[in-house]
Parts: sequence; structure tokens; C-alpha cells
Amino acid sequence: MASPVDQELETLIRARYPIIYIVSWEEKRVEDTLREIAQNRSKKVFVWTITQGMLGASNVAVNQATRDPISALDFVLMSTEPAIFILKDYHTFLNDSVVVRRLRDLTTALKTTYKTLIILSPILKLPAELEKDITVIDYYLPTIEELGELLDGVVRSVKENPQIEIDLAPEMREQILKAAQGLTANEAENVFAKSLVEKRKFDVEVILTEKEQIIRKSGILEYFPGIENISNVGGLEILKEWVEKRVQAFTDKARQFGLPEPKGILLLGVQGCGKSLAAKSIASVWKLPLIRLDVGKIFSGIVGSSEENMRRAITMSESIAPCILWIDEIEKGFAGTQSSPFSDGGTTSRVFGSFITWLQEKTAPVFVVSTANEVNILPPEMLRKGRFDDIFFVDLPSERERREIFEIHLRKRKRDPAQFDIKRLAGGSDGFSGAEIEQAIIAALYEAFDQGRDLTTDDILGALKQSIPLSQTMREKIDSLRRWAADRARPASAPPTARRAKTKKAESDGQEEAPEASEALLPVREPSPAVEPQP
Repeated sequence: MASPVDQELETLIRARYPIIYIVSWEEKRVEDTLREIAQNRSKKVFVWTITQGMLGASNVAVNQATRDPISALDFVLMSTEPAIFILKDYHTFLNDSVVVRRLRDLTTALKTTYKTLIILSPILKLPAELEKDITVIDYYLPTIEELGELLDGVVRSVKENPQIEIDLAPEMREQILKAAQGLTANEAENVFAKSLVEKRKFDVEVILTEKEQIIRKSGILEYFPGIENISNVGGLEILKEWVEKRVQAFTDKARQFGLPEPKGILLLGVQGCGKSLAAKSIASVWKLPLIRLDVGKIFSGIVGSSEENMRRAITMSESIAPCILWIDEIEKGFAGTQSSPFSDGGTTSRVFGSFITWLQEKTAPVFVVSTANEVNILPPEMLRKGRFDDIFFVDLPSERERREIFEIHLRKRKRDPAQFDIKRLAGGSDGFSGAEIEQAIIAALYEAFDQGRDLTTDDILGALKQSIPLSQTMREKIDSLRRWAADRARPASAPPTARRAKTKKAESDGQEEAPEASEALLPVREPSPAVEPQP
């Protein structure tokens, strides 16, 4: 059964669309599809490359002179028989004004013939002059069904080898095919063969390792293994509960219940308070691949390449879905969208526009985790309802959360938290972020190591006293961020239970209890008493 893309391609050819631009890395797969369409329509197929010129039946060169890009177009124009002409990697010549003009001439000439010109390239590079004359098709990566056919072909090729285990249970087959999603047909065949060579069977881990390398080769996306356990995140109870409730969100069971896949969350807050760590831990809890998008790499010096880079990043993330797409400090990546028309010709605005449109309309199960430190430079369109499922504010840790953070980092450094005065440490680190607490422990470890003894509570307290936390250095900016988030975002942390007890005691004494320093600027919404207290 033909895929929707194959059906659309055949429809365009039958409708006499003169020039079609197919974006794909898979030349053989696309060429096989076009040859099948040509056979059904009683048309010939000619294939052009810069190295061989125009090739006809049985890959015989028509004329060596057709290696020239202009001569190739002349051959298409002069040909009198119904045919499909495939020009491979022709995008490299689309910056030539003569080539562009010749293609525009061909558009009119081919419209009344049974000839179709196909530009096949992995990169979309379309001059403004040709935007109205050329139809662009993204030839998507193989589907699960197509990957299944490839897997069956590999199985048939080795079924006579008794040393290879090829019998697959339905569950294992599904895991292997899902692991191979996002690979081209050639890549999938190669990694299936690699798995058989290395493990003598089909192994999911081998496939994922190869997939990781392919993602990294993109230069825009970075693959992160899900190694951060959520237990390594101190505090953030509300955020953790939100995540735990959606563990089964990407299963068929959730779809049958009527639930859509979650879209994503935006984590706002103070630097160093665990936003990036939370993003990594979500991937670990949900057991999904974590892919980081570096927005800075999206923008480059070549005109038009930034838009293409964003398209590639989105296409690749969707091809391996379900997955988590992590965008760190998103406000810096898309800073300057308002001034973009005057500073960079509108490139930033166009890239940002395509991204938020995808964020709103995407149907692929790509869960987006974005983090931001400075909400004042965050484009307002980003905060509109529908872009994210929720917006969480990650504040400086409370005293109870600081205790958890000390215990986590002491255990990471092979120390027993019970041997330290955690209460003193939490009290002496008021206003410190989780990252600053970690650095204080590391500094104390260096001091103890230099003196040839083990770490003590006093070492850590000394390191804390020598540090000036960001909450003090950037007090005004952090206070402004807290005021903004007070009624615009959900708190990621639950209020300490001790605070509720103190508040009730203060009410009974007729006094107002002062909140913790790290919560002083957050509004306390306590319910009004049902009756007035007794005098």
C-alpha cells in the first residue's frame, strides 16, 4: 500500500506540476518510488548527477555534455517523450541567476507536456524567484510498517545461519521497530545487520546506540541518556507529582481513555535551582529519549539556513517520537524577536514563528521541556495558553528543600549525611541555590583534601560563608521575577508543612508569622478563619 507521500507525489505528476522539489536523504528509496510511478504512467525515467550527466535506461549516459547544469535543463526542454527527470543535488546550482532564469522558463514550457522535473536533495534551498513555481515535498522517514518490511528482509537473508537467533516475540519485534524509528532505510538495514554481527540477535541497545550517533551528527540536536533519577532532585514536590501522574501518558491505554499526549512544560525560575536537572529526570521517569535542541546552532551565517535548520530539528524530533525535546534557556535563543526585522532581516522572527506554530499545532508525541531564567525577555507569544500544558516557577529552595539537597550531594560524594549537622547546614545556606550548595560542598572537599583529613560540617559552613549567593548579587532581578510569577505560574515546590503550623500558631497568638527568607516575596494565600478568634 502506497504511503500518503507517495500518493501525493503521483497526484502532482498526474496533475502536470512542472517542477517538484523533494527533500530527502534517501535517494534510492525516492528513485524507486518515482520509477514505479513512471511505469504505471508509461513514462521514461532520466537521472542526472554532476558526475555522470543525464542517464537514461540501464543507466546509460545520454550525452556527456549534459553534465553541465544548464545543458541538463536544455535536454529536459528538448526531450519529446513523456518522462520524469530526476536531478540529484541540483540545489547547489540554485544560486546561479542563469540557472534560476532557465528553471522559470521551463515552468511554462513543461506545463503543457507530459514531462516532470524532479529536484532531489537532502537540503531545501529555494531562491525567492522560484517559490511560486516549485512545489516542495518532504519525503518522510520510513514508517513502522516499512521498517517491519526491512526487518523481515534482513531475517530472510540470515535464516539459514544456525548461529543467529532470529525468532522474535511480538513484544520484542515492536521494541526493535520503535527503537529504529527516525532512521533512514539504509541506516535501519545497517544497524539491524550490526546487531546480528555483534550480538547474534536483534538487540535494542545496539540500535539505540547507533541512533544516538545519528542524532548527534545533525549538529543541532544532542542526545542525552536518561541517567538522572528524579530522587536526585531536591524539593519540587508539585512538579514531581505532575510528572509521576503522566508516566503512562504516551501509551495506547491513555489514548483509549481519551487522553491526548502531553505537549510540554515551561520551567521559569532562578538560575541554578534545578530546572535543567528536572528536564533530565523527566526523561528518566518516563523512560523516553531526551534530545536537547541548541537554539544557538539553529542560527548561522548563510541566508536561509536558519529556517532549514529549524525544519530539520523539528522533523528529526518528530521522527523518533515519543521523545522529550529539551530547550535550555529558551529566552536567550529567541532574544530579539521584536527587533529582528531591523537587525537580521527577520530571520529570528521567522524561525521563532515556525517554532511556536509547531508547538501549538504539533500532533507527534514530542514533549517539549523549555527552561528560562529571565522572563522579561521571553517573547509574550511563548506564554500563550496552548503552547505548554503548564508553566512552573522554580524558586530558591526552602530550608526543608536545602536539607534534601545537602543529603543528595553528600551521598553523591560518598559521604553519610547522618555524619553531618544537616540542620545547621540548611540554616547557614539561606538564599543559596542548589547549584551553589553543590559548589560549596566541592570547595569544602578541596579544603579537607588539602589538609589530609575528612570532610566536616564546619568545612561546608566555612565555604558557605565565603560565598555570596546569586540571590544577594542579583536581588532586584530575582525579586522582580518572583513578583511576576506570583500569579502567573504554578509553584514547583510545595510550601513547607512547618510553615503551615507556624502560621496557625501565629494566628492563635494574634501575631503575623514572618515567612522564610526564600519565600518572603511570594504571597501567602491562607484561608480566612470561619469565626473570629476568642479574646
